[in-house]
Amino acid sequence: MNAEYLKELFSLENHVAVVIGGTGELCGAMAETLAAAGAEVVIVGRSEEKAQVRLDAISARNGRAWFHSADVSTRESLEALLAAVLEKSGAVDILVNGAGVNAPTPFLEIPEDEFDRIMNLNFKSVMLSCQVFGKYLLERGAGGSIINIGSMSGILPLSRVFTYSASKAAVHNLSKNLAREWAPHNIRVNILTPGFFPAEQNRRVLTEERVAQIMGHTPMKRFGKAQELAGATLLLASEAAGSFITGHELLVDGGYAAMTI
Repeated sequence: MNAEYLKELFSLENHVAVVIGGTGELCGAMAETLAAAGAEVVIVGRSEEKAQVRLDAISARNGRAWFHSADVSTRESLEALLAAVLEKSGAVDILVNGAGVNAPTPFLEIPEDEFDRIMNLNFKSVMLSCQVFGKYLLERGAGGSIINIGSMSGILPLSRVFTYSASKAAVHNLSKNLAREWAPHNIRVNILTPGFFPAEQNRRVLTEERVAQIMGHTPMKRFGKAQELAGATLLLASEAAGSFITGHELLVDGGYAAMTI
């Protein structure tokens, strides 16, 4: 096995990847990974300033990327996103759904507007983007890869983040349903599930007590680093390496899910 073979196995040359949530820390790192593997990357988010950091990093490595602002909780905005990508880049081969928000509100105090905000961004946006982009992929008839960002709380409910846990459980369930539905069309749908990676959406809940609990349940005794999602991203995105992987929850968690007592 030589370097050229590995390059071909994970190459994303002539691919276009849309990364929803690409202005965030984890999906931003994933966007850089996809670009480094040869894909043209569309970074989707609200903050052009945050996106520019990723665009500069990708450009520094001679990669190709551009930014599109969108409210991914609405079908109209997602349809406009797809139209813009097709007009500018010609196709979509890879979709990453990673927009998300969290709140540490005690269960009995969760207001309806907070519940709706979290469910809309964490789950409804994934459902709608899979509808909009999935329809395109089905009509194109050339397969594709959808990577939905899950959570350990989507598998094992976590205390203090009730709505977030419910929204991510829905993402896991939907992803597996779509994987089954679209497998005959060579559209692979997988869930990339990070363990505990400090990021903007969860820093508010990472109190000293919470960190101690997490470390006590993580065999590797540390948080993940955003760049440690690179290998999993390439595996799920690439047609050669991941061609028979669908409906899978790929955990990048430092052993968290393997811990019992």
